[in-house]
Amino acid sequence: MPSLRTEVTEIVTGLAMLGLGDLDWALAARPPELVGVGEAVWDRLAVARYEPGHDVDFRRAWDNGLAFLRAEEGLRSRVAARIEWKGPDRLPLPSDVPADLRVDRVYLVSCKYLSKVLHNVSPAGLFDAGLTGAPARPGDWFTAVAPDEHQALYAAVLRGGAIGGVEGWGDLPERVADLARGHRDVLKPVLRAGWPEGAPEAYGALARVVAERSADRWRAGLGDRAQRERLLWRLLRLGGAPYFVLGASSSSAASLPMRLRIDTAWDWLQRYRLTAFEVWPEPAGQAVVRWQANVTDREAGEDVSVRGHVEVRWSHGRFSGHPEAKVYLDTPHAEVPGYHRLA
Repeated sequence: MPSLRTEVTEIVTGLAMLGLGDLDWALAARPPELVGVGEAVWDRLAVARYEPGHDVDFRRAWDNGLAFLRAEEGLRSRVAARIEWKGPDRLPLPSDVPADLRVDRVYLVSCKYLSKVLHNVSPAGLFDAGLTGAPARPGDWFTAVAPDEHQALYAAVLRGGAIGGVEGWGDLPERVADLARGHRDVLKPVLRAGWPEGAPEAYGALARVVAERSADRWRAGLGDRAQRERLLWRLLRLGGAPYFVLGASSSSAASLPMRLRIDTAWDWLQRYRLTAFEVWPEPAGQAVVRWQANVTDREAGEDVSVRGHVEVRWSHGRFSGHPEAKVYLDTPHAEVPGYHRLA
């Protein structure tokens, strides 16, 4: 189930495109033109509207929806006849467009609030498969790229004494590669507060090696300039259909809204050309791989760059779940080649 905040920002953004004039009246009306919103969800929104802490989200989402309704590149003041909310449903196939709303079966809208995350995938899916969706080898990435350092960290945890006497401790295997889900459940609550004595140094060594070897694996598969360009499109979520991003990049009530039109790969090729794509390791408390693309903007006659980083970490805390690769965009959204401010 999506969080309440997600429901507020996505549904209210669409609600404003129906031209109903007033937020509270529109919420009470529960218009059938907004498809996919069940009565239980409407009830949660009605309660949240009068609870403290949600007002900024309601206001921002409503203002963003109104802006799209009026925008020349949006609805041009033509009230939408049908708005579909994707909600918690999972599509049977992955989509290259991260849309939360579909307006009149034409406009695709992603509602992105306070997030710089582009992807959250398996490390093999990024560093080996390059976000192509190709099958990636299963298993624990830390064991795959840094088996000795991973084992050394696990041994330091077992020696640290923090788990002595914990129920299930005696069942833990000696080899980290043999950890099963039940074993990870034993470790998770013990390590939630931090590493035991001796383990921080071992984790630092693991992070350094994982960053270096992940960067090496990624670099080895980058290919030629055209292949790197396609990778950049996948990183930036440039797909086969244009879409819009409506949201905010800061939690400050005074911050500017984020209202963008996102190019297709076809559009991008008409204006831009990739000149370089580089990756390098940067351990910073955890395994981090930096990436940067240098791009020529032919229309503006200038060179621009877009930067980001990947954090490789356990998905649910220390030794809990397999590692994930979280891809972040460090360049402000409106400065990314292919992302255009909505007038």
